[in-house]
Amino acid sequence: MAERSLRGMSIGAKSLESDDNVDFAARTDVAYVCPKGHRTILPFAQDAEVPDEWECRCGLTAHREGENDREADEITKPTRTHWDMLLERRSESELKELLVKRLDMHHHGWIPDYE
Repeated sequence: MAERSLRGMSIGAKSLESDDNVDFAARTDVAYVCPKGHRTILPFAQDAEVPDEWECRCGLTAHREGENDREADEITKPTRTHWDMLLERRSESELKELLVKRLDMHHHGWIPDYE
């Protein structure tokens, strides 16, 4: 008989409680903007300590909207690419010479083909 009384009821999937007489915590919306212009709005509790920086979805650091633009004041170091780091160790003529040697090794069968 117990099985029949619960038939059609998805136990655990839905709450039978209501939101009546529930006071939610006061919230403050804070906007963050990254250097690429992405704008993210996050809700924080009013008594929470709001961070000045937040990681944007693109991976850059976003700052609170409306604050002084600190990134314009900071001197940023340009991003080094793999090519830049390679050129720090070898000259282009050395790289050309190495390329010719490696291609020669490949053509003579010293380096196997990876498929």
